[in-house]
Amino acid sequence: MEILSLNVTPLTRAAFTPYGDVIETAGAQIRLINGGTTQRFHDLAKVDVTGPRARVLVNIFRGQSFAPPIDIKMLERHPFGSQAFMPLQNRRYLAVVAEDEGGRPGSPVAFLCQGNQGVNYARNAWHHPLISLEAESDFVVVDRGGEGTNLEEFFFEDRLYRIGSI
Repeated sequence: MEILSLNVTPLTRAAFTPYGDVIETAGAQIRLINGGTTQRFHDLAKVDVTGPRARVLVNIFRGQSFAPPIDIKMLERHPFGSQAFMPLQNRRYLAVVAEDEGGRPGSPVAFLCQGNQGVNYARNAWHHPLISLEAESDFVVVDRGGEGTNLEEFFFEDRLYRIGSI
């Protein structure tokens, strides 16, 4: 099996655009609400759900901590809805994504996400399951519920991508 090194780059809106949205307050449109006592950082991600009896779910996921080297053996995608992750603690995590190449993921790209940044994986965007870095971490997750199987997994059989350092 071929082992390919996977570099990690900082998460930015521009670099992440092919895979979805970056959720952060920096650069967001601000609206004052509640008599001016609250700032609303407006419309930070496109929640996209489709399919039979689709509805939006709000969850908390608790991710175990990983340390390099981290092997990327598989990616998943959700054909009926986007999936947003927003950390509840100020801890870094990784977002590993890939563009679609004929129904299978292309070469993965790894982003280092700061504890004040969330990601919204676009519907059908290939991504790795949650990779917390510094400690077990909780995330608010907004995704799709409803009928139909909203999960497709792809396992790399002929190669392994490895994140050696961060």
